[in-house]
Amino acid sequence: MGIKYAVDETFFDRWSSTMAYALGFLYADGSLGDSPYIRGKYMSVSSIDKHIIIAIKLWLHSKHTIVKMKRDRENAKQRYLLRIGNKKLYEALEKRGLYPNKSLTITFPQRIPRKYLPDFVRGYFDGDGCIFLETSKGKMQEQIVRRLRTIFTSGSRRFLEGLASSLKGISAISEGRIYTSHRSFQLVYPTSDSIQLFKFFYRSTSPDLYFERKFAIFQKYFSLRKVHIDRSIRRILEERVHYGHVVK
Repeated sequence: MGIKYAVDETFFDRWSSTMAYALGFLYADGSLGDSPYIRGKYMSVSSIDKHIIIAIKLWLHSKHTIVKMKRDRENAKQRYLLRIGNKKLYEALEKRGLYPNKSLTITFPQRIPRKYLPDFVRGYFDGDGCIFLETSKGKMQEQIVRRLRTIFTSGSRRFLEGLASSLKGISAISEGRIYTSHRSFQLVYPTSDSIQLFKFFYRSTSPDLYFERKFAIFQKYFSLRKVHIDRSIRRILEERVHYGHVVK
């Protein structure tokens, strides 16, 4: 039997903003393993963003080691892996809807308290989403905004359909459009919905529960299209300046 390292086995038993964000990230970049080859039940999470792996380790009060994953090609970005062998943690994540080999069949969880839905979706967005700002140069070399798009990616169309339905049900966000891409599906929202998603993501969140580089793309859009800054958006932007979490 291997060494048993300390970890908070109850972390996913109770809803909180941090738990919902971490669960969303695990839905994107996490996995469960139950195999005789690894001699137990494991939770794994990996990312090229080492800071989120460190954060999850801290939230779980884990003593497990973060390791560098082997690159599958020479120019691939370095990924970091946290793998935790713990039956109770594994079973708690099963109750939240995760299971081994989930990527193509996972569905959107149905019992997320409305209060924590923004944290869960933002966690998934930081794991398997992106914000894309398309600009061009005008005649006077000024930057012209063409469009802002928010994209969620998943191997499971059913997951994205559930996500789109949940977002439409609680905000002024449309159903978006789901496209088939290489080995996955993409749920895409246009500029108007992306502005609403910005409010949904960041209206009331701790400064350590989002990726600064993704927030910064939204921030750049609003710096170029100030006409879209309403009272709610202004408050979010000013709060992040106060926290010192806005990327210049």
